[in-house]
Amino acid sequence: MLVGILKESGSENRVAMLPGEAAHLIKPGVKVLVETGAGNQAFASDGEYQRAGITPSSRDDILSKAALVLTVNPIPEDDLELCREGQVLCSVLNPVENSKWLEKARSQGLTVLALDLVPRTTKAQAMDILSSMATVAGYKAVLHAASMIPKFFPMFMSAAGTIKPSRVLILGAGVAGLQATAIARKLGAIVEVFDVRSAVKEEVKSLGGKFIEVAGAREDAAAGGYAVEQTEEFKIKQLELIQKRSIAADVVIATAQIPCKRAPVLLLKETVNRMKPGSVIIDLAASTGGNCELTENGKSIIVNGVTIVGKSDYPSDMPTDASKMFGNNINNLLKIMIDKDGKLNLNMQNDIINGTTAVHNKEYVSQRVRQMLNIK
Repeated sequence: MLVGILKESGSENRVAMLPGEAAHLIKPGVKVLVETGAGNQAFASDGEYQRAGITPSSRDDILSKAALVLTVNPIPEDDLELCREGQVLCSVLNPVENSKWLEKARSQGLTVLALDLVPRTTKAQAMDILSSMATVAGYKAVLHAASMIPKFFPMFMSAAGTIKPSRVLILGAGVAGLQATAIARKLGAIVEVFDVRSAVKEEVKSLGGKFIEVAGAREDAAAGGYAVEQTEEFKIKQLELIQKRSIAADVVIATAQIPCKRAPVLLLKETVNRMKPGSVIIDLAASTGGNCELTENGKSIIVNGVTIVGKSDYPSDMPTDASKMFGNNINNLLKIMIDKDGKLNLNMQNDIINGTTAVHNKEYVSQRVRQMLNIK
């Protein structure tokens, strides 16, 4: 089998696999190609790939020959024309946003493995790319905020007087929120964390954060650990409490998202207008609408002295380690897909493979994709 690693398009700096991780794919029956220059933005040269046993090649050559094509993001739609029936494309997908792309891939008879659909179970934990990239995002978001606010994060006591520690409010205690909590506490800030899921309370406390709770939250064990849509009554209470905490904060890190839906709006315009000038809001949910009413995806704006950063692509800003984590996750997934003879075996009876496969044999496979796209 021939595996190909393609160069990302646009402003993406990551690569699906660095040389060290790609080398793990090489075994009897498996050869790996990499598009020339694919790792440059992640500081991995073609020479490093060659020394790891991977052959640099052209994009057209990889798309025409590889049985399995690895990318971080879906290949451009124009590249689908170069693919052939039965070929397997593996990347983060975002099925709702890329529904037309997915339909075209399905109609061409391509198989699409969606890395963002890997089930969030204990067995699949080592394959969970969303958690890996959320770890990077939470880490970078806090460092970015710390570099922007006009004050220190930790408390300082000196002959010049005492400097009070900064106050950080984190909205959402998923992987990104918990990582942000840990980093903000290590930098010496006072950290408060809001989440509708009571199950994360102990995790927040163990990291040194104070858990802010609103009574009456809806929870659903079937949601796979994600937050679920809340009642209107709860949303009103939630907004009141968040407004109060935001006004006192120097930094707000917004990470709250609901799968396949727009991010919940937790910071209203009136809340931003009452925050302290010099405060910073980092909105990691910007690509799905943002937790702040004023967020603009991919932009930094200033409103009444408050800087609002709409940024969902922090992993691309730390491409070396983000790519390493990404590649390790793919390797762990492919371990259950590549047999001892080096052939790709997509056993749809396996829960992980079935859940990760968006389309195969011109059919929609993943139940989550079928639900997202309302396919009966």
